[in-house]
Amino acid sequence: MSGSPEMHDEGPRLPMGTEIARWVNLTRRLEAGPERAYRALADPEDLARWFPIQVEGGLAVGGRTTLVWPDRRVSLDVLEAVPNHRFVFRWPWSGDDQMVTTASVTIEPVGYGSRVMLRDGPFQIDQPGGLDTWAEAVERWSEALTMLRAYLDFSIDVRIKP
Repeated sequence: MSGSPEMHDEGPRLPMGTEIARWVNLTRRLEAGPERAYRALADPEDLARWFPIQVEGGLAVGGRTTLVWPDRRVSLDVLEAVPNHRFVFRWPWSGDDQMVTTASVTIEPVGYGSRVMLRDGPFQIDQPGGLDTWAEAVERWSEALTMLRAYLDFSIDVRIKP
């Protein structure tokens, strides 16, 4: 039609007011105390007993570490490590490093055990694949915290074996 404005297809739009950043926020109660929970996160040998199959490098602040699973390798940068309380790192959720998030694990004493609070993000859901990556992160972190609890509270490895 002559004289009509040119139409541009920009793809689906989010409703006005939609928060475009999403975070994974999960909390678990463990029978293990804060010292033991922290060691399971910050000690490479301990971490490899319940999360990846191998840890290449140390987990010191400022260091780069590679976590190895049978189907992937993920590098992370340790940003903060407060013994028995907090462990923070940055890592990519996509193979092309387009979606990099900061994961923070805070540990608090509760009775004879501890409370582990995980926060990972932000996941920009307005970016291509952002919403799917956020949903995958919720699933994977839920699984990881289940594996952590199985390892610490029941001394079992529930990872799927290749």
